[in-house]
Amino acid sequence: MVRHVQRFSFFDADKIGSAINYQDIGTALAKDGISMLTPLLKEAIKAKPPKVIIIDSFRVLHDLAESKSGMRKMLFELTGLLTSYETTTFLLGDYSDEDAKGTPEFAVVDSIVQLMRSGQSTRDERFLRVLKLRDSSYIEGLHGFRIANKGLDIYPRLVTPDATEADEYVVGEEQVPSGIDGLDKIIGGGLWKGSMTLLSGGTGTGKTTMALQFALEGLRQGVHSLYVNLQENPAQLARSVSNLTGGKMKTSELEMLYISPVEVQIDSIIVTLFAMIQENNTKRVVIDSIGDLAMAASDPQRLHDYLYALVQHFAIQGITAMFTLETGDAITGASSDSPLGRISYMSDNIFLLDLTQRPEPLREIRCVKTRGSEQDLSVHSFYIARDGIHIT
Repeated sequence: MVRHVQRFSFFDADKIGSAINYQDIGTALAKDGISMLTPLLKEAIKAKPPKVIIIDSFRVLHDLAESKSGMRKMLFELTGLLTSYETTTFLLGDYSDEDAKGTPEFAVVDSIVQLMRSGQSTRDERFLRVLKLRDSSYIEGLHGFRIANKGLDIYPRLVTPDATEADEYVVGEEQVPSGIDGLDKIIGGGLWKGSMTLLSGGTGTGKTTMALQFALEGLRQGVHSLYVNLQENPAQLARSVSNLTGGKMKTSELEMLYISPVEVQIDSIIVTLFAMIQENNTKRVVIDSIGDLAMAASDPQRLHDYLYALVQHFAIQGITAMFTLETGDAITGASSDSPLGRISYMSDNIFLLDLTQRPEPLREIRCVKTRGSEQDLSVHSFYIARDGIHIT
């Protein structure tokens, strides 16, 4: 146990044997039966009353029990003992879903926290779920976590703002400039503050350039911008920022959150994202690209709920967001029953970018949706210059 736990930063060798006592009672239980558990714990509690008791593994007691009735009797005695003292008890064990339906401890405990691991193609994801928490409220569903140097890093699942907070959805009258030459004219003057814009298109159509222009325009307007990047590495983006600003702006002036798509866990992103937003009062956010989030998500419905809740939180906080999505389809590049196929209804604005070959290569943009604004449905050509995109 010591060899295992000493690799963590919270380990304190001075606590072993004083504040933390370890007792191996497996030999006694194997020899005299599980009925010895309660007397052994009672003796330990009287000798030095603990605030926390951890029994690892409680599931093993089922293998040592001679009968189900013997297991229930022991559990009844143990429960009576532990509730008589001011101590918090954790029962650890490798339980299956079937065990939860028939083992008696699941009925008498106050809380049940399930830890699980889901295998992906090249990596694993860990999740925590609260199945029971007596006399308390809790967030249902799967919460991601990682085992880090300091212990468990838990990433609570993002939920939609409570319906009682509806009064926080303020209808703003402010339109913010996109920073993209010609784009604001297409949608009647600019992007509504707190709205979400989706840039959808194939490879090489200019999505990242357009998203960068939007973020950099925020800085010019004195508004803090955050660029969440899951595709190009920081060196590649630094070159793009330098080109777009003529070398007048450094990448360090634009806050960036770079996460390799190989290691991305959508639950961990949200914790970091909101911490950065709160710290800097961020009002412009770019996520490039949500397609990488889809590839990282273990469950399509979970991704859909995640994106919907994220957009609602942005709306309440007055954060104007822009998402990119690499596609090959006419609208979102995904079927209507997939989470990305349903992102269209979450979006306030949708722009389709295309690279045509008629008869020469030509870039085109079309606004297929905008809420609360005038809309030009025409197809417009555009070109990418050193200083960014220009829509003609």
